Amino acid sequence: MKFQRGLSLNAIMLGGAVLAVLSLLAMKSIPPWIEYGNLVKAVKGTAGDASLKEASVAKVRDAFTKRADMDDVKSVKAEDLDITKEGGELVISFKYERKVPLFHNVSLVFDFEGSSAKQ
Repeated sequence: MKFQRGLSLNAIMLGGAVLAVLSLLAMKSIPPWIEYGNLVKAVKGTAGDASLKEASVAKVRDAFTKRADMDDVKSVKAEDLDITKEGGELVISFKYERKVPLFHNVSLVFDFEGSSAKQ
């Protein structure tokens, strides 16, 4: 007796649908994470700038704005940063929420938080 082998059309369609949903999630969720990485880099670069150790908050915000523009950070503005000094070191922290629409009334919500403080 010979047996047929292979995938049925239903299995291929179901596998394609699962692959499409996973691809949609990846394409929608990767850009916010990339922007978060760029934001952390801009914050740590600004806080690590030796010329800003004794600078005013306004100058620190201006320096961050320049770095954020270069790194294409749009979710956090300089006014949204918490700028403090701890132990003589400049510490910049942030917290924000990013809502990414998927389709119709379904969205992904990311809560991001970071700081230039060494942990």
